[in-house]
Amino acid sequence: MTSAIFEKSMSALATIVRLVHRHALAVGLGYALLVGAGGYWAATHIKIRTDTNGMLSPDLPFQRLSQEISNAFPHLNDTLLVVVDGDTPDLADDAALLLASALRKHNDLFPSVQDIEGEAFFRTNGLLYEDAGQLELLSDRLAQAQPFLSSLWRDPSLRGLFHILGMAVDAERKGQVGPGLSAKPVLESLAEIAEAQAQGGFKTLSWRNMMSGQPSGKAGRRFILLTPKLDRGSLAPGKAAMNKVRELARGLMLVPERGVRVRLTGSVALADEELKSVAEGMGWANGAALLLVVGLLVVGLRNMRLVASVLVTLLAGLVLSTAFATLAVAKLNLISVAFAVLFIGLGVDFGIHFALRFREARERGDDPQPSLLWAARTVGGPLTLCAVTAATGFFSFLPTDYIGLAELGLIAGASMFIALICNLTLLPALLTLWPPRLRPAPPAEASGRGLFLRHPRIVVALALVLALAGAAFLPQARFDFDPLRLKDPRTESVSTLFDIADKPRSGPYGVTILAANLAEAKDLTRRLRELPEVAEASSIGDYVPKDQEGKLEILSVTGMFLTPLLGNERLLPPTDVAQRQAFQDFIDLLGQSQDPVSVRLYSALNRLPDSHEARAEFERRVVGGAHKRLLDLRQTMNAAPFGIDDLPEDLRRNEIAADGRIKVKAYPKGDMRDQKVLAKFVEAVRSVSPEASGGPVTIYEASLAVLGAFAHALVMTLSLLLALMVLLLRRRRDVALVFAPLLLAALLLLPISVLGDLPFNFANVIVLPLLFGLGIANGIQFVYRERLEKDTARVLASTTPRAVIFSALTTMVSFGSLAVSSHPGTSNMGILLAVALTLVLAATLFFLPALMQVWKRR
Repeated sequence: MTSAIFEKSMSALATIVRLVHRHALAVGLGYALLVGAGGYWAATHIKIRTDTNGMLSPDLPFQRLSQEISNAFPHLNDTLLVVVDGDTPDLADDAALLLASALRKHNDLFPSVQDIEGEAFFRTNGLLYEDAGQLELLSDRLAQAQPFLSSLWRDPSLRGLFHILGMAVDAERKGQVGPGLSAKPVLESLAEIAEAQAQGGFKTLSWRNMMSGQPSGKAGRRFILLTPKLDRGSLAPGKAAMNKVRELARGLMLVPERGVRVRLTGSVALADEELKSVAEGMGWANGAALLLVVGLLVVGLRNMRLVASVLVTLLAGLVLSTAFATLAVAKLNLISVAFAVLFIGLGVDFGIHFALRFREARERGDDPQPSLLWAARTVGGPLTLCAVTAATGFFSFLPTDYIGLAELGLIAGASMFIALICNLTLLPALLTLWPPRLRPAPPAEASGRGLFLRHPRIVVALALVLALAGAAFLPQARFDFDPLRLKDPRTESVSTLFDIADKPRSGPYGVTILAANLAEAKDLTRRLRELPEVAEASSIGDYVPKDQEGKLEILSVTGMFLTPLLGNERLLPPTDVAQRQAFQDFIDLLGQSQDPVSVRLYSALNRLPDSHEARAEFERRVVGGAHKRLLDLRQTMNAAPFGIDDLPEDLRRNEIAADGRIKVKAYPKGDMRDQKVLAKFVEAVRSVSPEASGGPVTIYEASLAVLGAFAHALVMTLSLLLALMVLLLRRRRDVALVFAPLLLAALLLLPISVLGDLPFNFANVIVLPLLFGLGIANGIQFVYRERLEKDTARVLASTTPRAVIFSALTTMVSFGSLAVSSHPGTSNMGILLAVALTLVLAATLFFLPALMQVWKRR
């Protein structure tokens, strides 16, 4: 029954090719119109989705929890995080204030600009967040520094600074007690600044570090949170906003050359730059794939008309597949964009097999029409079966929760049938309209005949040993669970995210829980802090510092001497003559000291040019921010008790939902890039609240969902392929022969994955199901040719091995071209796919013929 159906199918394919041959011009023109329309549709409708959360079904429980939090705080969904780093805290603070002010003037692009640390509220009450002991130390330090601060307040110039420093240097030289704190830290900083200026570098004095007793080299960091207006119709929705931030930063001279670095991260920047990375990588991959495929076609087909016909058919199928993709899914995702490379590598296989079978008939002396019909009868069936098996491998992801791969499976699976139809209609039409000139050729000899036909048992035994060795690596195979490692670390958004991830509160590994009210939030925070896996936990209640009364008393005492001191009348700025005289007097004083620090500063100041510009630049670097720091210090003396309702509106909106629910955050202890540590953290937090959501929960649950999808797809692929082979081949021997090289290749892939540090991940998990779905085509071609020739030696002497080799090579180089992508996920997928198909080809060419010879047909 099956044989009869198969024969009828072969006849039907031959009939189709006969009709195409008769109406070749009409078929060619019809395809020209169809491809033109499809290309226009694809070009005008293609869209790409970069949201990795959308890769998995929104119906999964952890996805619903994540969406619930997103709905509770909608203004935090699409954000840009501006990270402002300064060589000193002063530079970072000044830069953030300047940039935030400039950004607010562009409310058409930035409806919301949040610089919470820069709010007047925190600038007034910031010291209340310090421990009482730290406040006491600060108060004592400021008391000792009264003469210094007073002089700097009255005269914030080099004249005023050198006056008080000169008194200190002179007192220390005479062995007396100087005014206030030791001058050495300031002198050391001045020497570093002067040396940097003399060498063309940039360095400034941090008065904030000086007053707080922090090391002079301590850097500063500030964050600005933006809600940008996005261009939803663009492939880079945040491009205009990101460009504006960078433009404003450059215009304000917030650049590394001036001690400030402004970088962008956050969901908008990550999505835009990942899309750019993927698009550029896929562009290179598509181009490389086409070039390599063309090269292999030239070598394999050895006739330019055959090459051109196959190539035109391939490109037509690619355009039609792209048009189908834009119809089938609203937007491509970061995985499904790979369908084009997959199509190039797989779609050309159909053309190679058909063209080589056609060539074989022509070289035998047949005319073009009989050659086309013979090719259709002898290879059309196996090609149809190969399309079905390849589509089966792709379609196996459709019922899974991994939408990213399911969409790729839908597009790539359907494109296999597009490729089949094109190669059974357009390719014969092109070969009819532009018949290649082929001469009869002598019969080919089977290459490697001695090895496979004389010593097949040795080959089979060696393959079994390798299979057992590969199986031993199964327990060591691992799944890389962290999707962050699939992003391009060279992009600014990703490198910045990794940089700030070192500090739990600013990193991507926090977990969020929504509490019904403040009391519940307080209880949850307490219970989370008790967990050994939690570094810290907080809610909005933690923004109200404890012991405010005691701290305010300390500030009150400090204010009693500091407020009058910072209210004295200020002197007029010095003239250039006075400034030069003060500069020279200070240098002369330093020259009388034997102290190493003074000697170093003396040498550094003497290396500066004796010019107004040099002195003005040195003054900006040394005392340019002093007056502002003193104003900030005076403002902190106005601190007053406050509660949650007094906190800035932006902060309250970020922490309290519109319905009154309170955000509770937990931050992990340990390295979240370690799967076991992450799993323990997630399980610990869930023991307190099963409704926890956030980065670690998503990573943990997504990895389970992807592994489940992989197992489901693999089982489904194997089951469907086995059922299909049993139904169509009808012989246990032939079914076993088709699957044997695939099982060997799958087992050999394990040690390569383990030893080559190529773990399975969210992107390349498709490899094993595709290894069976795509690799089975080689076995099918060999088995069907053996049925036709009745002898293994004649199979090896036919065009089938050549077709298998070159079709496999085109697929391998096409998939391998993905490796040139700068996007790690795309690159890794390409490498592992190419390795898998290389193993399949090797197993098919070396192991399968030997197995055929050992297990002979009866």
